[in-house]
Amino acid sequence: MKAWEKNIRRVTPYTPGEQPKRPGIIKLNTNENPYPPSPMVEQALKALDPAALRRYPDPTCAKLTQALAEEYHLDPEQVFTGVGSDDVLAMCFMTFFNSEKPLLFPDISYSFYEVWAELFKIPFQKIPLDDQFQIRTEDYFESNGGVIFPNPNAPTGQLMEQSSIEEILIANPDSIVIVDEAYIDFGGESALHFLNQYDNLVVVQTFSKSRSLAGMRIGAAFASKELIKYLNDVKYSFNSYTMSSAALAAGEAAVRDRAYFEETTQRIIRTRERVSGELRALGFQFADSYANFLFVTHPRIPAQQLFEKLKEAGIYVRYFRQPRIDNYLRITIGTDEEMDALVRQLALLTK
Repeated sequence: MKAWEKNIRRVTPYTPGEQPKRPGIIKLNTNENPYPPSPMVEQALKALDPAALRRYPDPTCAKLTQALAEEYHLDPEQVFTGVGSDDVLAMCFMTFFNSEKPLLFPDISYSFYEVWAELFKIPFQKIPLDDQFQIRTEDYFESNGGVIFPNPNAPTGQLMEQSSIEEILIANPDSIVIVDEAYIDFGGESALHFLNQYDNLVVVQTFSKSRSLAGMRIGAAFASKELIKYLNDVKYSFNSYTMSSAALAAGEAAVRDRAYFEETTQRIIRTRERVSGELRALGFQFADSYANFLFVTHPRIPAQQLFEKLKEAGIYVRYFRQPRIDNYLRITIGTDEEMDALVRQLALLTK
């Protein structure tokens, strides 16, 4: 080892979903929205003053923050925005999780949590889900330096009841509890209504899924004014100009078009429910999903074999080489035409 190598920070990086370049493929592996953003987004980008691109963007993200505050009936000082929910969550890890006690999160969950914990040298403990892939609330009552979990969970798609979230909040008055709601708009109830009751709660959401803006990288956190101030202090010490002018304009427009948002999320929900029935008829087993994906297994055919055969047919889904879930596939809900093609191919593979 070279002398300088001992000072290099080494982590095992997050592995993103494959971004294939093959033409004509069906891409159901990264939970992107199959529908375009709101037409208001296109209008906002066309109306963007070119001069804005030579100037630094608004570091306070005021227009986007105001739009989100109005949408969720909050004070603008309760809203924080960043470059996708990954950026927002990383800021949260840096800001809130600085205890010698371990951060708690599920063993089957968003794998970036462990990456950030290692990167920022945060002690952590992965809490096993039960045999039905559910969080046991009592597992989060022990002493800790913070709690984070997705709701609905990823990659399982299962939803935690609001009463269970409140139990965790009540049991952890001295810790920050983050509810990661990347998929909440596909059938769940947000924990935002708890904000005025629990000053230790942070709710994180993204524009990548339900608002069709994965390419713009927009995320948000909602919390007490005090916690948001702490987040902004870290942001301004790290990178004041996190979001581009184009992303701010697109994000505001997407929030303002409530009707389009509701239309597209309902289309995805209807497709998810229809395809759920068709996959169960083919023998697949899975819990009900409250996200824009299904997490499925087949009793006879290994998931890796299905994954590889689908890939050969030009259909990309997500396979995890991970204990407990290495016989499951995560399938993003695409358009009706894309899902019909998937079901036809799976019907052939499961004969």
